[in-house]
Amino acid sequence: MAALDFLRNNHDVCVLHYHHGTEHAKEAYKFVMEYCRVLDIDIYPGALRTDIPLPDKNREMFWREKRYEFMDQFHDRPVITCHHLDDCVETWLWSSMHGEGKLIPYKRENYIRPFRLTRKRDLELWADLNNVSYVEDDSNIDLCYTRNYIRHEMMPHVLQVNPGIHKTIGKKLRKELQ
Repeated sequence: MAALDFLRNNHDVCVLHYHHGTEHAKEAYKFVMEYCRVLDIDIYPGALRTDIPLPDKNREMFWREKRYEFMDQFHDRPVITCHHLDDCVETWLWSSMHGEGKLIPYKRENYIRPFRLTRKRDLELWADLNNVSYVEDDSNIDLCYTRNYIRHEMMPHVLQVNPGIHKTIGKKLRKELQ
């Protein structure tokens, strides 16, 4: 919501919102629909088809693939995502444990991620200082999801070993842009 608020101040924006079919997604959908209605922002909703069974394993990858299938329909315009530096660190850690540390790219096709060097806490601070409401996804604390396990269980230990991990990954991200 902070990224949307920031972007809408200087750009003509619309919102792509994907409903993953979870309980939280219902709350988020209502929240985003109302926000866009009040501010007169065009919104294009998408949703996971209810006839598609969820896989027992790797739901995160499944949801990501379905979300990108939806967003790929908008290939004729830039799609801005709010991947932030904390996402980049978590992705790098996860992919490093699988053999190759990967960075979330700044741009891929029509997808642009301008907030990769911004910490999540800074986006939350922007929202708080500018009275921008947002909802915290309840599923973000569920440790059955790998990203949440990395975020809540591993990151405190990573920060003990390397308190500058965000700076380290930020340097890698900047180098990639050169």
